[in-house]
Amino acid sequence: MPLKYLHTMVRVADLEKSIAFYALLGLRETRRVDSEQGRFTLVFMAPEGQEDCPVELTYNWDGDAGLPGDSRHFGHLAYAVDDIYETCRHLMANGVTINRPPRDGRMAFVRSPDNISIELLQAGAALAPAEPWASMGNTGHW
Repeated sequence: MPLKYLHTMVRVADLEKSIAFYALLGLRETRRVDSEQGRFTLVFMAPEGQEDCPVELTYNWDGDAGLPGDSRHFGHLAYAVDDIYETCRHLMANGVTINRPPRDGRMAFVRSPDNISIELLQAGAALAPAEPWASMGNTGHW
């Protein structure tokens, strides 16, 4: 039976902060579901032209206190970018910490407001090492 990728779901604590973070990465809202009965909001965000590959932001109106302790467990989301240095510069200028800088011109990690790891990969060949990235150390966990 063939499978089709649908989405990746991450639980968020502050919906507006999370939407703003993913918008900085270049994702836009493609669909929203508000469930009065379930008391949750689902916001689907995807890169332009890739609406079939969304991340689903799940916001529980009453918080997550009643959920199992590992409810936020997650590996990471990965996105290819055209210029990893420019992407990291843009994120830093908007207050995002670069947890694993793109020292190799190929890979960086950041975290969302809900501690979701986001892997950024240079599309195509790695860029030549450049400052300030080449000598920048890791910050926190990634």
